Amino acid sequence: MDGLATPPNATTPPPAVAESTYRPRYELVAEQVLQLIAERGLRPGDRMPTENELAAHLETSRTVVREAVKILSAIGRVKAQKGRGLYVADDEGMLGAGRWGGFFLPTDLEHIYMLFEFRRVQEMEAARLAATRATPAELKTIESAVETCRHAHLTDRTELFGQGDDDFHIGIATASHNFFLVTAVREARRLQRQSSTIALHGTLGGHVAAAVEEHAAIYRAIRNGEPEVAAQATATHLDNTLDDYRREIQRRVFG
Repeated sequence: MDGLATPPNATTPPPAVAESTYRPRYELVAEQVLQLIAERGLRPGDRMPTENELAAHLETSRTVVREAVKILSAIGRVKAQKGRGLYVADDEGMLGAGRWGGFFLPTDLEHIYMLFEFRRVQEMEAARLAATRATPAELKTIESAVETCRHAHLTDRTELFGQGDDDFHIGIATASHNFFLVTAVREARRLQRQSSTIALHGTLGGHVAAAVEEHAAIYRAIRNGEPEVAAQATATHLDNTLDDYRREIQRRVFG
């Protein structure tokens, strides 16, 4: 669409942000371990390769793997059992479903407002970071998600829009190159889907047309390397989405 084409020089990251893209080796290995878990289809409770096996497979040192495991343990994705090895955690870590699901009620407006407050903080920062760290491939993913949402709106396909919306927001978090933000965005969106099931089931909501253009504005700011513009565009998008939720939830759930 007009305004979304990747500029000719987008294939080369801006030299000015080269230093900000540095990441410790253990962070990269932590992401590789998560990818390995997904590729092998490991489920909560499944035993993982040992630290030595992971080091050999990922071609790094056991010390780096150990630091990566510490991070994954802290966010509740891996559980290290002394004398027994590593296991995929039960997803009840810092941002896991077990701890949040117990208090989040999709029909409780106060909790939905709190969820949007949380999303506003994390996604504004993710957009800021993405504007300085996004790779050409990550930009393409975000752009494709914008186009998916646009197509879904034009064809009135609710599920497709939801998929595109997930891809868009998680794509920006991924482009922030901070896996804590990725985890937080994924979990917040899972909780939001609970409220969507009750409040917006069977419809795209009244805000969808504007949301497509808001997505495009966020993408352009990230593509153009404008952190504060990207953050403000994200805040505007989430505020407008919350207004839509408020109207629909009050109408459908509270009469």
